[in-house]
This record gives sequence, structure tokens and C-alpha cells, in this order.
Amino acid sequence: MRHIADLPDARTAFDPHGPCVADDAVALTNVRFQARVDAAASVLFAAGVRAGDVVALVLPNRVELVVALFAAWRLGAALTPVNPGLTDDDIRYQIADSGARVVIGDPDRAGVTLDVETLTQATGCTPAPVIGSGPALIIYTSGTTGRPKGVVLDHDNLAAMCAMIIGALGLDGTDHSLLVLPLFHVNGIVVSVLSPLLAGGRTTIAGKFSATAFFERVERVRPTYFSAVPAIYALLYALPEGPRPDTSSLRIAICGAAPMPSELITRFEHRYGVPIVEGYGLSEGTCASTLNPVVGQRKPGTVGLPLPGQTVRVVNLDGKPMSAGEPGEVVIEGPNVMRGYLGRSDESAKTVVRGRLHTGDVGYFDADGYLVLIDRIKDMIIRGGENLYPKEIENALYLHPAVHEAAVVGIPDPVLGEVPVAHVVPAPDTVVTPEQLTAHCRGVLAAFKVPAAIVLTAEMPRNPVGKIDKKRLRALAIRA
Repeated sequence: MRHIADLPDARTAFDPHGPCVADDAVALTNVRFQARVDAAASVLFAAGVRAGDVVALVLPNRVELVVALFAAWRLGAALTPVNPGLTDDDIRYQIADSGARVVIGDPDRAGVTLDVETLTQATGCTPAPVIGSGPALIIYTSGTTGRPKGVVLDHDNLAAMCAMIIGALGLDGTDHSLLVLPLFHVNGIVVSVLSPLLAGGRTTIAGKFSATAFFERVERVRPTYFSAVPAIYALLYALPEGPRPDTSSLRIAICGAAPMPSELITRFEHRYGVPIVEGYGLSEGTCASTLNPVVGQRKPGTVGLPLPGQTVRVVNLDGKPMSAGEPGEVVIEGPNVMRGYLGRSDESAKTVVRGRLHTGDVGYFDADGYLVLIDRIKDMIIRGGENLYPKEIENALYLHPAVHEAAVVGIPDPVLGEVPVAHVVPAPDTVVTPEQLTAHCRGVLAAFKVPAAIVLTAEMPRNPVGKIDKKRLRALAIRA
């Protein structure tokens, strides 16, 4: 296979009638998938899409999104997936910022120029394929600090990242991924679609995630792995006790997007019998940079070892590498590092310096070379001159059996500058008070790290990727 865009043809040549990709409505073999890609490429070509253009997709998780992805690449175009849950204003912003020539989606959505049903009914022949070396994906950040930025990833980024994922997870033709993360996020595209398809396996695309329906789907489609965020694992663990579901097809579950408390990993594995492999990465790094080994020592509470092919360092403000156990900023170097932010050369230059991606994350390597994340630099709280990292306080709260989820933010204080405030979702069928949790924190944390207030809440606010939205929590804490 010369190029990742050749994947539909390569799979058809190898095993035309083997399973490829499915969702709730359709299951495509390799030859049918190739035919759908060819026909969709002809529709895009007729709509004016050429090499170097951008195609936008405003769609929930469904097979047509994967078809359109390869159809755009067949024409040498890039694709930008748009979160369909965004407001019309935010959708129009991404379409305009990306310079999309064609926008595929339901015709009643903002900015859509091509009805997605046109792709499902197309029967035309594709024009001659164009092997593109330019941008392949433009992934927009979640925009927690201002307007989202478009992360430009090219085909070399994707090929390198998928090769690393396939090697690290040991993927082969027997693997079957269950996609539960949104396809507007790079994790869903790379880990759950491109990597298994490139390895000769297959993908089943779930619609909107439902905790109550998840294990029934696992029992029915028999995937070998899935990738999720901590919020999903928390929801699954919170399900009412009952007969243990049949998870025997699953050899691993992957966790990314945000650090997962080691206590939650242990609880989930004990209840469901599925090992969780936690990793770490950014959209700017095409998805993943570290991963706990599938074979070998997994260390809950760490995000694993650097993936082969990447250099991951922890450095001080002068760029000097830190010794084991010493915290600093995590910087990443390798063929997976993005080409930059679309149309934002100044911000690109600040983020990627001499080929090194500055993540803005604080962490350290333990004695065995496993990366431990402490927090985001911007989330650090300075309380009376003392540096506090919310994740340390959150981890302390998770030690209490009545804590299901915890998030700590800093709010202004007229005397101390900032103080930490903890938001806690209690575990199901438990009763706990803020006073009890404060007493617990006093028993495991230094006095200056104990939250100034603990707020009990039924659920956490989240951004579109499923991460806890700390910007909203700060606003709530200040108003309170």
C-alpha cells in the first residue's frame, strides 16, 4: 500500500468479502466499502472538490463519516470533522476558519452544502486518485481558552501515529474495535478506525454512548477492544450491581484524553475483568505519545512509557531535562507532531519550538521511565506563595470510597491570592458530607493543600470530548 488513502483498495484486493466497518444501520464488507468510497469521491468531485481543498463534515458517528474521510483523501483533499452538538454560530466559525469548500451533513444544519444522503445513494465512479502529501485532517481543539484552533495533521503524521498504535497495542487482522468516542476527535479516528483497519481488523461504530446499553452491545458485536475517556469508565462503574456481563471478547480497554484516577482503574478492572491501558497524548501530537504496555508492567496512576518513534522529555523553563521524580513541562518530538495551527503562525511557533511540541502539561518520569502527569501548567493554583496541583488533591479525594468523581479548581482569594475548591460527585448509593470529605483531606494532604470548600454536585460539566470543563467549574465556584 503506497499511501493511507489506498486502504480501501488494498483491503478489497486482500479480502474482498471480509468485514470492514459497520454501524447501527449498515455493515460493509471491504468491497462494498471501497465502492462507497469511490461513489462518494465522484460526488465530491462533482461538487468542485479538488486537491488541496477542505471538506467539512457535520455528522454524528456513522459509517458515512468514514466513507467521506477516504473519499476526500482520494481527491487529495483534507477533512475537518465538526461536532454536530455545537451551536450554529460555532459550526459556522469552524467552516469559515477551515475554508471548507463543501460541507456534508443533514440539510437543516448550519452551513451544510451537501446532503449526507447524497453519499449514501451515490453510484458513480471515482476520478483518478490523487496521492496527496498535504493536510489530511484539521482537528479543532475544544476551545476552553478562546476560539478553537485547527490542528493541521498531514498523511505522514497519520501514517506514523497509526504504525505506533498498531505496534503498541499489538493489533492484527483478528482485532475488532468498538468506537464509542466521537469521530470529530482524533482519538476516535486514529485509535478506533484507522489503526484497526490498517492492521487488517475491523470497526463497529456505536452511535451516541449509552452506559446502560454498552455491555449489551459488547456481548452482541464481540469487539476485542475499545477506547474511552475517564467519564465513560466512571459511568460504567456507576451502573447498578447485577450479573457480570460477558466481556470475554475484550482483551483490553484504552483510556485517554484525561488522566484516570488509579482507584477508578482498579475498581473497573475488578468489577468487569477487562484490563485498562492508560495513555497520554494531544491532538497536536496526532493522538498518543505514551502508553502503558499491553504486555508487561502496567502502572495505574501513570500514563505509561513513551511510544517507540517518539522522544518524550520533561524539562524546566530553560529546556533542560529533569531527573527522575523532578516535575517539569512535558515536551514531545517525533513524526507525529502537527504541522501547526491553521492560519496561526505565531501560536504555532510558540507551541512547536525547533520541532518539539510544548504540551503545557506538568509531569515527571518515575524511576522506571513511566510518565506521571501532575497537571496543566495553567491549572496550577498559587495559594499564599505555595504551588498546588489540582490533580494531587483530586487523587486524595478519590481515596475516599464515597467519591465517584472529583475536580478541583482555583478561585481568587483577597488574602491568599488563590484557594482550591473541590467539586465532588458522590458514588451511587452513598451519603457523604463536605465536612467528612474535608476531614478526609486533612488526613492525607498537607494543610495548605486542603480545599477551602467542597461542593457536592450530581454531575460534572463537560466539554464536547468528555473532559470535565474546569472553566465552567471556576465560574460556578466564583458565583457561589
